[in-house]
Amino acid sequence: MERPRILHMFTPGRQMSPFDINMAADAGYQIIVPYCEVGLDRITALTQDTIFSRGPKGAARTGIFIGGRDAQLAADMLERAKTSMVKPFVVSVMADPSGAYTTAAAMVACVEAALKRHHAQGLEGQRVVILGGTGPVGRVAGVIAAQAGAEVFLSSRNGIDAAEEAAQESARRFGVTLHGLSGGDPAAVRSSIAEADVLLACAAAGVQVVSSEALAAATRLKVAADVNAVPPEGIAGVGVMDDGKPLAGTQAVGIGALAVGNVKYQTQHRLLVQMCEAEKPQLLSFPEAFAVARAFLAEQAAKTP
Repeated sequence: MERPRILHMFTPGRQMSPFDINMAADAGYQIIVPYCEVGLDRITALTQDTIFSRGPKGAARTGIFIGGRDAQLAADMLERAKTSMVKPFVVSVMADPSGAYTTAAAMVACVEAALKRHHAQGLEGQRVVILGGTGPVGRVAGVIAAQAGAEVFLSSRNGIDAAEEAAQESARRFGVTLHGLSGGDPAAVRSSIAEADVLLACAAAGVQVVSSEALAAATRLKVAADVNAVPPEGIAGVGVMDDGKPLAGTQAVGIGALAVGNVKYQTQHRLLVQMCEAEKPQLLSFPEAFAVARAFLAEQAAKTP
């Protein structure tokens, strides 16, 4: 009898996301088991229970998914799971805390595609300012953009100290260079975006971080992307359906939450299917998510006349 495909889902939170459970089922996993309030100290024991119970052949049909809300803790949990395995007892592991890895990957990939389409250039050398940059999506988007060669600034409404702390924490953890900017008041926002080539709005839902008045200060702006699907828009004038639509009052184009969300969904689905169907163990984090998001957008572009 062929063994069932099992996914063990670890989260430090009180519950596993129903979104992620649904995605795992649609990707082909037959048995999906959530484990809640899992700290970093429990990962080794849980991982070793996972790998030794099915043998090397069963490992190919076994996976671990790491959720939660903390992007850096998820990365640490992924690494701990990896180092807890003993060859040939190795299973696939994927991390995507609150969808932050796949959302950030999709957002940056959409921006990169828009830069190439409208300006014949990628992210390298671009000044990227991330509003709401201290949250999980903002931090990971910053790391991805920095790895792609951009000069990245994380902005925080709590001021420069909070922004610098988040930038330096993320920079140390992921080996990139990030900077902090204050977004504590309208004047600070206008100042922070004045020389931006790219704006990423990653703030809380229903919070407008860039008004139309502030947007007028961004005279170098090429692309503005927003993951807020709850009115008002995070960046004034960027509609949720926009996908490279000219942004009124600027020379830039806008990318809205649903355009990013479609790529995020496709990215997470493809990663879960990849993990579920792979014959060899997969280790999937935000770099792999970015590669998948790029590939999906390239496929879509090839279909466009």
